[in-house]
Amino acid sequence: MNERDAAVRVIEVLRGRDHVAYLAGGCVRDMLLDHEPKDFDVATDARPEQIQAYFRKTALVGAAFGVILVRDFGATIEVATFRSDGVYSDARRPDSIEFSSPERDAQRRDFTINALFLDPDGDRVIDFVGGQEDIKARLLRAVGDPDKRLQEDHLRALRAVRFAARYGLTIEEGTRDAIRRHALDLRGVSIERIGEEIRRMLLHPSRVDACVMIDELGLDDAIFGGACSFDPFVMEHLGQRVSYGLALASLALGLGHGIDDDPMEICAHYRARLDLSNTDRDAMRSILEITRAMHLDWDSMSVAQKRRLGSREHASDGMLLYAALCAAKDSSHSNEIAVELNAWAESEEGLNPAPLIDGRDLIEIGVESGPRFREILDSVYDAQLEGRVSDMYSALDLARELAGKSA
Repeated sequence: MNERDAAVRVIEVLRGRDHVAYLAGGCVRDMLLDHEPKDFDVATDARPEQIQAYFRKTALVGAAFGVILVRDFGATIEVATFRSDGVYSDARRPDSIEFSSPERDAQRRDFTINALFLDPDGDRVIDFVGGQEDIKARLLRAVGDPDKRLQEDHLRALRAVRFAARYGLTIEEGTRDAIRRHALDLRGVSIERIGEEIRRMLLHPSRVDACVMIDELGLDDAIFGGACSFDPFVMEHLGQRVSYGLALASLALGLGHGIDDDPMEICAHYRARLDLSNTDRDAMRSILEITRAMHLDWDSMSVAQKRRLGSREHASDGMLLYAALCAAKDSSHSNEIAVELNAWAESEEGLNPAPLIDGRDLIEIGVESGPRFREILDSVYDAQLEGRVSDMYSALDLARELAGKSA
C-alpha cells in the first residue's frame, strides 16, 4: 500500500469511529501545486489516546502536541489532533496547546498554502484561510498577522524563502515587509535549524532564486554573518542536481569570497554559520581547493600534478565549479583542462593507474621505513604518471637510485 492509500485507510478508520479526519498540510499544498507529495499527514478531532486505541502499531513522537505515528498499513502516517497554540515564549514552539477544531487548527499554521485540508472522499478542499486563492495567484501569504506568525517562530522567515523559491511563488507584500522587519530575529535561531533550511534550499534546483530572496529580504546578515550582496554568476551555471559541497562552494563565491582566498578559512566560516558536518566541510574545502588550483596553477603544473589533481576525491565537482566560473567569465580554460583530463582518462592506463611498486617492494630492496619512504614512493609514482617509468623493473631501478641503493 502506498503512502496516500495508507493515509486514506487511517482516515477511514477514524471516520468509522465518528471522527472528523482529513489529509492535511504539505501533501495538500503539493497536490494543488502539481508537485509529488513526499509525506501524507492526517489531521483529526480524535485525541491522541483515542488514536492509540484505534490502531495496533503506533508511536508517540509528539504526544505533547497531539501527534501520533500510525504504521498499521505499511507506510508511516503522522496523525495530529486539531489544535490551537498558546504563547511561543522560545520563538520556536508553543508553551501549551489546546485541542480544537479544523478552523482553529488552520489559523495557527504558518502560511495559507500550508493550512489546507483535503477530504479524500471526492477530493474536496477545506479552506478556512484563503489558501486556494493564494495558490491560484501563486502567492505565499502568512496566515493572519504576519508579524505574529514570525514572532512565534523566527525560522518561518527562512521557510518562506524556501517555499517561495521551490514552488515559484511571490511572497505577498505584507508578509514580505514583515520578514524584512524581523530579519535580524534569525540571529536567535540555532545554527542547526538554519543550516538544515539552507541545505534544503541549496540541494533544490531553485537554489539561485532562494539565495536571491535571502539577499533581497535582508536575511543574509543573520544567516551568514554580515550583509553580503549575493551574485548568482557562478551558481546559475551549475546543473539542476548538485552535491551539497558543490552548492556551498558556489554560494561562497556568490557571497563575495574570491577563488584565490584560502579555502580553509572560507569553510571554517560556513561551518560556524551553518553547522556543517566534517564531511560537508571537507567536501566544500576540497572542491574550492581543486577549483583554485585549476584557476591559478594549472598551466604551470607538471603532468603528474595535473593527473593527481584530476584524481582527487571531489575532482568532478571541482571541475563543475571551475566550468561554471569560466562560463560566467566567458572563458574556455575549463574546456582545455577537460580535454587534457579526458585524454588521460581514456588512455590504456587511465587517469589514475595503480602504482607499479608499493612499500613492500621498497622493503625488499632494503629501504628502511622513515620520512624518505613516502617521498620515494611519491617520486616513483610521479615518474609513472609522466611516462618516465613504465614497468616494475624500471620503477624499482628509480627507487634504488632515489634511496642511494645499488642493484
